[in-house]
Amino acid sequence: MKITWLGHASFRIETAEAVILLDPWLEGNPSFPTERRAEVLAGATHVLVTHGHFDHASEAQVIGNECGIPLVGIFDWVAWMNTGTEVEGIGFNKGGTVMLGDAAVTMVHAVHSSSTAGPDSAPVYTGGEAGYMIEAGGRTLYVMGDTDVMADMGLYAEMHQPTHAIVPIGGHFTMDAKRAAYACRKFFDFQGVIPSHYATFPLLEQSPQTFIDHVAPVRVMAPAVMETVDI
Repeated sequence: MKITWLGHASFRIETAEAVILLDPWLEGNPSFPTERRAEVLAGATHVLVTHGHFDHASEAQVIGNECGIPLVGIFDWVAWMNTGTEVEGIGFNKGGTVMLGDAAVTMVHAVHSSSTAGPDSAPVYTGGEAGYMIEAGGRTLYVMGDTDVMADMGLYAEMHQPTHAIVPIGGHFTMDAKRAAYACRKFFDFQGVIPSHYATFPLLEQSPQTFIDHVAPVRVMAPAVMETVDI
């Protein structure tokens, strides 16, 4: 499994048979080099979204149309995205598993919120926040999504035995670096973790170093934007 950080909480995840764009926020993402957009979209097979906030889902429909690929996520959000468009959708819910190529993707719980701006900028509920277990090639990647630490993680460790994780560390809108490190050490036996949701806005953590210090001895893979790591 090859994982490329696109800045913020956006990733390109490549397996033998799938190229999954996870929460692909490219336009307006201050961390992403817009001149490399075509490179990111090349060969993409699915758009996988954790929740409806703009910094995760605002480009999903555009990319789905542009690439002719399905949007994958919680049922309510996918159904809404499909209304009046030709974008294919794969909507499911927590505890469900779908196959994206050779990747078995199970939706799990997260602790956050999920909405988008509706008329007069009033928030519109978009079906709930989620994380994912992505199993392919003998590895299981836990995409935590935007979340705080939660006791459910202990159950997920037993049920899925994830080998790696994408972990939000930015604070303010998600757990901060110390809480994220606690979650990783308390519940899991990870071979490696990738920090996310940081270095984007002034409110967020700007460096992964605090997370690295507190999660030790767990291996931290902190790629630069558009750098790829193998798991």
